[in-house]
Amino acid sequence: MQKVSIVIPNWNGADNLPSCLDSLQAQSLSAHIIVVDNGSQDSSVNLLNKKYPDVEIIRLPENRGFAGGVNAGIKQAIKLGSDYVALFNNDAVADKDWLKNLVQQMDKISRTGIVTSKIMSIDKKHLDSTGDQYTTWGLPYPRGRGEEVGDIYDQDINIFGASGGASLYRVKMLKEIGLFDEDFFAYNEDVDISFRAQLAGWKVAYEPRAKAYHKIGATSSRIKDFTVYHTMKNLPMLFWKNVPWQLMPRMLPRFNLAYWGIFFSAVKRGQGIAAMKGLGHFILLIPKKTMERHVIRNRRAVSVAYIASMLTYDLPPNASKLRALRSRWWKLKGKA
Repeated sequence: MQKVSIVIPNWNGADNLPSCLDSLQAQSLSAHIIVVDNGSQDSSVNLLNKKYPDVEIIRLPENRGFAGGVNAGIKQAIKLGSDYVALFNNDAVADKDWLKNLVQQMDKISRTGIVTSKIMSIDKKHLDSTGDQYTTWGLPYPRGRGEEVGDIYDQDINIFGASGGASLYRVKMLKEIGLFDEDFFAYNEDVDISFRAQLAGWKVAYEPRAKAYHKIGATSSRIKDFTVYHTMKNLPMLFWKNVPWQLMPRMLPRFNLAYWGIFFSAVKRGQGIAAMKGLGHFILLIPKKTMERHVIRNRRAVSVAYIASMLTYDLPPNASKLRALRSRWWKLKGKA
């Protein structure tokens, strides 16, 4: 039987941890649970010490974001000899068979490197994610987000990417392609590792029987301009690291239009400083990410045609402003 660890990144999540950990300790498949505390200032660590003595705690001196937090936990899981590592948000709860169903799906095919869950809102009425898509506009989005829960996403399939909030990762794959990129800090780091997995010839599977329920935005919504800053940094970083040269002629003009549309929308909302800081941070990272791009390119084990087949040839469903901008762009180019 494969050895499994579950890693939960935590930052000031004392209010959410009990329901999260109770659901994980009640799993039908047992696993070693690791909570990585990202420099919390609340009572998280005291809570863990008093009520969850069987949970391993890794205390970081400061908040290293989702990527830094889970990497610390993954490294510990690897030291313990884990074959699979599940990641789980501290503001989520899992069905009793959540982990068992993920492991069963992973065991089916040796080249499956990641398995993701059917993640729903905490009230079980709406979908949060059934896997991540990546568009030819360079924009990722969670498949099904906001839709009412039904049976439309009840087929297990291979998909582009997995949500880091409730997914299972094969340690063999992580050793090959590397862990999460900590320069992302938060947002799209899970899309990045999925993209790197796809390029290296690993598959990402969606398992609808693995059900989790998420308090959407319970952590990041507390930080002003947090999302804008990391979005403007991470979108071009994700694109530049991973998109093959052969797809650039089609994708780069679209990405530029989408990116600047998002940028100026942030400016209009009064968040221009956060947007500028995010863009500036990406510019500083270009030399480093170019070197990483070369490593990823040299590791690529699939055709560009395969990668193109995994992309979504449209904007994200909720991008109404970008759709209007696209229509104006096409008219200027004589396409509409």
